[in-house]
Amino acid sequence: MSYLTGSINRNLVDVNSLPVPTIEISENPLNLDRAYEALADSASGGVALFVGRVREENEGKAVSGLIYTAHPTALDRLAKVVADVSAEFTPLQIMAVHRVGELAIGEIAVICGVATVHRDDAFSACQLLIDTLKSEVPIWKEEFYLDGSTHWVGTP
Repeated sequence: MSYLTGSINRNLVDVNSLPVPTIEISENPLNLDRAYEALADSASGGVALFVGRVREENEGKAVSGLIYTAHPTALDRLAKVVADVSAEFTPLQIMAVHRVGELAIGEIAVICGVATVHRDDAFSACQLLIDTLKSEVPIWKEEFYLDGSTHWVGTP
């Protein structure tokens, strides 16, 4: 799996003192160990990770699987979200990766993580990161149900 790392956020705002984030939108399975490694920093006292998985039921309907689709601007939007969270919390390390394509029940769909000096900031920054990613990054999911029906979630 190839993770995109680089100075993407530095092109969006002046954040020269902030870490270079690990961000990715990928068709490949996401790797939790790789995500944790991206948050390595010996000065961090708190690391918070959020892992979103495909669940077997949504709104009372049995789910058989889903497909995530990303708009061409999704990676740039994700970089901006990461930069905005970095500007608010000044994490030592930050990462966000989202899967696209077909996913089965139990597969990891998204991982967000933040390493900070103290745990309170790690929790707060990680929650802001996943909440903002879900509301601002144009990635949509089509759920498939065991009864044969489908439903789009998160579309504009």
